[in-house]
Amino acid sequence: MPPVNTKAERKALLDVGSWLFNITTSVGIIMVNKQLMNYYGFSFATTLTGLHFTMTTLMTVVLRCMGYIQPSNLPVLDLAKFALSANFSIVGMNVSLMWNSVGFYQIAKLSMIPVSCVFEVLFDKIGYSRDTKLSIMVVLFGVAICTVSDVSVNMKGFIAAAIAVWSTALQQYYVHYLQKKYSLSSFDLLGHTAPVQAASLIMAGPLVDYWLTGSRVDSYDYNIYSTFFIILSCLIAVGTNLSQFICIGRFTAVSFQVIGHMKTVLVLVLGFFLFGRQGMNIQVVLGMILAVVGMIWYGNASSKPGGKEKRPFSTPILKVSKGAANGLEDEDVGGKV
Repeated sequence: MPPVNTKAERKALLDVGSWLFNITTSVGIIMVNKQLMNYYGFSFATTLTGLHFTMTTLMTVVLRCMGYIQPSNLPVLDLAKFALSANFSIVGMNVSLMWNSVGFYQIAKLSMIPVSCVFEVLFDKIGYSRDTKLSIMVVLFGVAICTVSDVSVNMKGFIAAAIAVWSTALQQYYVHYLQKKYSLSSFDLLGHTAPVQAASLIMAGPLVDYWLTGSRVDSYDYNIYSTFFIILSCLIAVGTNLSQFICIGRFTAVSFQVIGHMKTVLVLVLGFFLFGRQGMNIQVVLGMILAVVGMIWYGNASSKPGGKEKRPFSTPILKVSKGAANGLEDEDVGGKV
């Protein structure tokens, strides 16, 4: 019995460390990018993301030389699907933010949780208990109270938001799916995907950014300060990309989305301490409390037996004996749990 407890404690410690790593790097890159874009006027988000993955690619080369990334196989078709969904996610989010109000943009981001649930139910036969569903609703409601202000929408903005939400949820699902199916570590998967995303975004980024902003990235007035923040953003992005793969690999896309909303709460709190009371009122405080309560509830509910688990696969067409039918379960075709 003691070894089991030790293993459980080690897993819990690694889980907490993974979340802290993701939250720290995600909040850090938000603050750096806000400084870079708002203060220094570098509005080329897609190109910046291409630079992020270029730096991440260099990191994977170093890790491969150090032996942390082992030779592995990822079929070209699966790699292409992942890169396509990931790039649509990046461009879609940028376009959604440009064409929609902040309120509708936030609602669209919140809808990634139910969309991720749909993917898990359809592809992985995952079932959720009532408490797990209610806890997700509490998280969504709390974050909505915190972040949603004006809500207006137009047709092109709605289409952009829909593309962004579904492609982001699909990309996050693929992270977990590919790691399990091909027995890839977070380092291994990042070693396959980062170079493809870096190359495609570096080529397409300047064109997309020119379409979005009307400005050319090569005509930007680079100086020592803006260059410093660009490099700093790229360095932090390495940790952000890696921590995302680690977290989704250890958990699922739904869990990553739910507990990931802690980043929204932390950004609001950090903004309060850095920029004063502006934007902080009783509505925001109430939403933050609800979101935290929902996250704690979700963690407890989803970890209980039946809270979130794979359902047996039924095959009504096949006629088997009672004993064989009782032992019939869904094969782990995709390596999912």
